[in-house]
Amino acid sequence: MNNLKQNITSIARKTAIALLVVSSVSGSALAAGDHLEGAPEAKHVDWSWAGVFGTFDRAQLQRGYQVYKEVCANCHAMDLVKFRNLSQSGGPEFSEAAVKVLAAEYEIEDGPDAEGEMFIRPREPKDSMPAPFANNNAAKASNGGALPPDLSLIAKARGHYSFKDLFMGRDGLTGGTNYIYNLLTGYVDEVPEYILENDHHVNEMGKEADPNFTEQHFELGDSNFNHFYEGYKIAMAAPLFEDSVEYTDGTAATLEQQAEDVASFLIWAAEPKMEIRKSIGIKVLLYLIILAGLMYAVKRRIWENVRH
Repeated sequence: MNNLKQNITSIARKTAIALLVVSSVSGSALAAGDHLEGAPEAKHVDWSWAGVFGTFDRAQLQRGYQVYKEVCANCHAMDLVKFRNLSQSGGPEFSEAAVKVLAAEYEIEDGPDAEGEMFIRPREPKDSMPAPFANNNAAKASNGGALPPDLSLIAKARGHYSFKDLFMGRDGLTGGTNYIYNLLTGYVDEVPEYILENDHHVNEMGKEADPNFTEQHFELGDSNFNHFYEGYKIAMAAPLFEDSVEYTDGTAATLEQQAEDVASFLIWAAEPKMEIRKSIGIKVLLYLIILAGLMYAVKRRIWENVRH
């Protein structure tokens, strides 16, 4: 009986170690959220629009659009954003004249005209921002088989609402803009030491579980290393560097500043009515508080002479 228990214990232990080894060396299991010892901590940015009373920084949104236009738009589209949105209240609030100039920098096919022919014209505020590629196949062909995602809703697609964060004065999105910021600032040229140490540790456990275990090592291949991307391997090369853009307002274009600016622009694109929504929400809450007080006072007045 004791031998049976020892055998079962040994098998269970080896199975657990083997499962740990498989999950650790699998590229898909190495996620940014699976924090390895020695890995850098993700930063939580103090966003201006965070919390119930937060609002967008108009200058930051305009800088964010500049980063998108000069860097991100080379690969990523924003099909759901129209040029006119850039002048609307609650957003970057460019002047209408400036938006017309920004839109006219690009062309679009329109028509048919009176003769039934299609024609090319400058884009207008009513038009959407241009896509960098004619179709998805062209996008993949230009990016090593990877399809660059549309950025219109990316800030919401990479996070979810957390009402606890919202009322604690944080950004109200777990992931989202913080994920974008950390992703853009998380590139390094070589595989860091903590990944190599993890490989060594995992291989030792593998050999302990199975003498015939074949060592496995983290390999980048044609990918790029990013501390905060799931699996640490990302097809997209680092898009931002120091002074990637020259801000028109004179702000120093550090890597961190550019990442903050474009992340803020992307959350505005995904939530263009955020400020209006917050304003209405605050008014509704105040109304309900006042109504609750009045209802309590009415209840006390009606029942004050009734014995309980």
